[in-house]
Amino acid sequence: MSYTPYMASPTEVLRQHSILTQVYAWMTAGLLVTGAVALFVVNSPALLVAIFGTRFVFFGLLIAEVAMVWSLGAALGRLSAGAATALFLAYAALNGLTLSVIFLVYTRGSIASTFFITGGTFGVLSLYGYTTRRDLTTVGNLCVMGLIGFLLASLVNLLLHSPALYWITTYAGLAIFVGLTAWDTQKLKRLSAQAGDETQARQVAIYGALVLYLDFINLFLLLLRVFGRRR
Repeated sequence: MSYTPYMASPTEVLRQHSILTQVYAWMTAGLLVTGAVALFVVNSPALLVAIFGTRFVFFGLLIAEVAMVWSLGAALGRLSAGAATALFLAYAALNGLTLSVIFLVYTRGSIASTFFITGGTFGVLSLYGYTTRRDLTTVGNLCVMGLIGFLLASLVNLLLHSPALYWITTYAGLAIFVGLTAWDTQKLKRLSAQAGDETQARQVAIYGALVLYLDFINLFLLLLRVFGRRR
């Protein structure tokens, strides 16, 4: 199914390209912050003990992440550009604390190779979302519903420890985030073309960076299940 894209003026097209450039730049900055914090933690025995020594601290950080990303998404339209940017980078740093665990589970070589695989996959999917004339709204809505099931199944498997359910959720999750990456890019393309002023442009840029950052991180973690070599 094709759809008629929003016909932007030349000025709006330039603004759109500028905003999307900012989206990918801030997303990259977020990934760099996450990676730097994760590497710092894994090379600090004291921090490793503090974070992973008790489940209370680790799961407390996970809850804080969920609360922060929900709050940022809900309040983005009311925040100044500087505050939104600071919160996004703070979330990326917090995510680095918990994601440092992957260095304890997987070899660094497999983490690096999976990161590059994720980068290539993400790039292709985002390019498709940007260039396709097909309306991906239905795909995106199905993926959102699938994401709810994925999260519930993952929580259940924390109790069951079922290898079969683990791999079902892995490949289902990959399919979900493949669809979300393309859909989110198309959605951001529309939003960026309609940003009215610089304040709205910066808000769209940070919102887009957060959304695509989450897509990238989840793709990476799911692909790591498939390609990662355990220690």
